[in-house]
Amino acid sequence: MTWQQWLSQAVSRLRASQSPSARSDAEILLAQQTGVARTRLLAFGETPLTDAQHATLEALLARRERGEPVAYLTGEREFWSLPLRVSADTLIPRPDTECLVQRALDLLSPGRAEVLDLGTGSGAIALALASERPEWRITGIDRLPGAVALARANAARLGLRNVQFHEGDWFKPLQAQRYRLIVSNPPYIKADDPHLMQGDVRFEPRSALVAGEDGLQDLAAICRGAGAHLEPGGWLVLEHGWCQGAAVRGLLADTGFGQIATLRDYGDNERVSQGQWSPAQA
Repeated sequence: MTWQQWLSQAVSRLRASQSPSARSDAEILLAQQTGVARTRLLAFGETPLTDAQHATLEALLARRERGEPVAYLTGEREFWSLPLRVSADTLIPRPDTECLVQRALDLLSPGRAEVLDLGTGSGAIALALASERPEWRITGIDRLPGAVALARANAARLGLRNVQFHEGDWFKPLQAQRYRLIVSNPPYIKADDPHLMQGDVRFEPRSALVAGEDGLQDLAAICRGAGAHLEPGGWLVLEHGWCQGAAVRGLLADTGFGQIATLRDYGDNERVSQGQWSPAQA
């Protein structure tokens, strides 16, 4: 079977299984197994698959037909133009989270700064910031050992030396260190949200998605604890659900933050809220 023949067959099967990105999925799998860039697959479409390649591709295709995310099949997802390893221990980085990265970059001028990323997962946010601001010193925290190991591996693979990762639950691993900026994309989905049974989310770790009955449990904990670890005038920037903007602004106001604002994501949904720490207001 040639590359083109397998690609046509795979696209048909994925469309039949209701994949929302059938051609892209098939091309990503084929490109990874052949070592050829997606843009060049058609030019070499008459190349025959080896028996080993065909067997591996068929196994991966069957898993994708069952809905398993392509990022878990390939073990990689691009974020902020960085190729990141991902695993079942972590969320798959989403494009909308880049809005949080951009806001963090906009809030602080270039120059030395201590920055904290809570619930770092694969390290996507911390590594994006580290790649853009080599003068920043960034610390990522995650409670899952597998996530911390993966984030460290991503940093080493990318050659980023201004970032470190530690295991722990939110602020617990920290001593008296204070930061100019704290960022987080914490769990924020309600326990009974029907989206948990749909799409890629079905395969992602629930502990990285669900935050109590109202989805605000972890956002509230971060707002309560951030003041003890922010410099006066430091910033807290949080990703949250599209319908949680008002609630998160309330949490920030109730815990001593000023200059509160919410930014919209690529789909024009409220997605990222910020507050500036003001001890006098706490």
